[in-house]
Amino acid sequence: MRTSRIRIAAVAGATTALALGFTAYANSATDSGTRTHTGTVAHAAPYTSTGSVEQAAGQVIASEGHAPSATGQQVTVASAKKTVTVAKKKPASRAATTSVRQCSGDEISYDVLHRFPKQLGEHLLVTAMNADSKPCWVTASPSVMLGDTVNVLPHSKKDAPGGTARITLKPGAKVYSAVNLFADGKKKRTSTELSLALRDQGGDTGPAVELNAFTSKGAVSKFTWSSADVTNWNTAKPYDF
Repeated sequence: MRTSRIRIAAVAGATTALALGFTAYANSATDSGTRTHTGTVAHAAPYTSTGSVEQAAGQVIASEGHAPSATGQQVTVASAKKTVTVAKKKPASRAATTSVRQCSGDEISYDVLHRFPKQLGEHLLVTAMNADSKPCWVTASPSVMLGDTVNVLPHSKKDAPGGTARITLKPGAKVYSAVNLFADGKKKRTSTELSLALRDQGGDTGPAVELNAFTSKGAVSKFTWSSADVTNWNTAKPYDF
């Protein structure tokens, strides 16, 4: 009986010594440095907005080599701290991908409707539509000359302010301007035509187009004026009554 107890004690001592040896070896391996791996993040682990992921105790979550994660992200794993640094690609600048150019006039389809002929409130309703496949912008009021005159019409003093703002026209979108006609002066002129050009934000104009005024039934319409002015482009029809 005494001999059995001695043997059991000897075995227990050997086991304890062996366990201490493994512990010392493990501590030595940990203290010798941190090994860095690159691999795939297991998304079951929570992560923060800083890109660092704290892993569950002792789990291996990264494989050898450089492999993309399920979201296409590359990660670096520090095995001693169980921390993963996620390198995220920044999205392309939205300003670079969504920049809108100024309308040149070539992509614009115009329509001129003669409203309230020889009545109070007589005007030419100018509709401009973007007929292109890409958006562009207009600003201020159009540069307009009536008939064979060479004088550009002034901006209407009764118009709302804010004409320097850009109005972006998506494909198929429309903006409106009104040419107000006044025939109360002594010197009157009559025509069916007008010349129109777009302005930039500095007031300079692009190439002009020659347009005819039409009635609501589609016939060419004569208009008379002694003075006239023009309103800014607007997404709503002026004098829409």
